[in-house]
Amino acid sequence: MTFSMLKPESHAMNVHCSDDELSVTLTDGRTITAPLIWFPRLANANAAQRQHYELLGLGEGIHWPELDEDISVHGLLAGQPAH
Repeated sequence: MTFSMLKPESHAMNVHCSDDELSVTLTDGRTITAPLIWFPRLANANAAQRQHYELLGLGEGIHWPELDEDISVHGLLAGQPAH
């Protein structure tokens, strides 16, 4: 049996939020897409607030300063919604 390992070198490069989804493009070429409902602060924000994000570190995470929301790339890769 083969297991896929999470690559620690995968970092966020670009982030896009639609009305329904959060999409994060990674430095290794993958794009992770998750339902926006997983992240209530983002789901309840307006489009301008969703587009105002900062990459944390080298792209290990994403921060929305106006919303006080932080999402890690590792959490997205693991399929973890916000608590």
